[in-house]
Amino acid sequence: MRRKLFAAAMLAIVTATGLTACGSSSDPNVLKVGTEGTYSPYSYQGSDGKLTGYDVEVIQAVGEKIGKKIEFVQTPWDAIFAGLESKRFDLVANQVTVNDERKAKYSLSQPYTTSEGVIVTRADNNSITSLTDLNGKTTAQSATSNWAKVAQGAGAKVEAVEGFVQAIQLLKTGRVDATVNDSLAVLEYTKKNGDASVKVAAKTGEVSHQAFAARKDDAVIGQINTALEALSADGTLAKISEKYFGTDVSK
Repeated sequence: MRRKLFAAAMLAIVTATGLTACGSSSDPNVLKVGTEGTYSPYSYQGSDGKLTGYDVEVIQAVGEKIGKKIEFVQTPWDAIFAGLESKRFDLVANQVTVNDERKAKYSLSQPYTTSEGVIVTRADNNSITSLTDLNGKTTAQSATSNWAKVAQGAGAKVEAVEGFVQAIQLLKTGRVDATVNDSLAVLEYTKKNGDASVKVAAKTGEVSHQAFAARKDDAVIGQINTALEALSADGTLAKISEKYFGTDVSK
């Protein structure tokens, strides 16, 4: 009986150890990437149900250059940096806007997107024509996004949403007055949906640059920068840009 109990105990230990090993992300040939999967045209589900988008294709091209298989971990934006810090994944590929706070906290790659901020309102709303007009208004934003800070800085009350699509829905139903977001995302939305019920009411006056984010001092950023330089030189970034935007947004 003692032998049977001992054997059962050892089997349990071995099984538990095996399961832990299977859950490890220590494979040097795999780069786990956190992304929303709901932010078109950067990261979203295609008509075939597969993850696609500008950011998705760029990081996949980077993976090929550095010899790593890309595994995506879909995560809501407001939890994406917590996922990076807790090592659920190694990198964030989701239009991370470069700012001083993020530079201090994370290792950021060189930018691979340049865009500007715009304010979207309902088509019948003529009360917002500049960033200062957001003072006292309500906007829908991802709570931890750069655009939420822009809106708050202008005096707006921010209603937290999971992403751009939900922000547009709240705007159209009249629950918020506006949403501030990236001009390219807004352009793609209006082009794809032909939605005449919303409009770009104003620009924020800011040009922003987006980069990949890794944990502080992670050497992978050096590899990614080398890959991005090569992809820029051989025209790959321009080609991916043209596919999604009709122009080169990588510079």
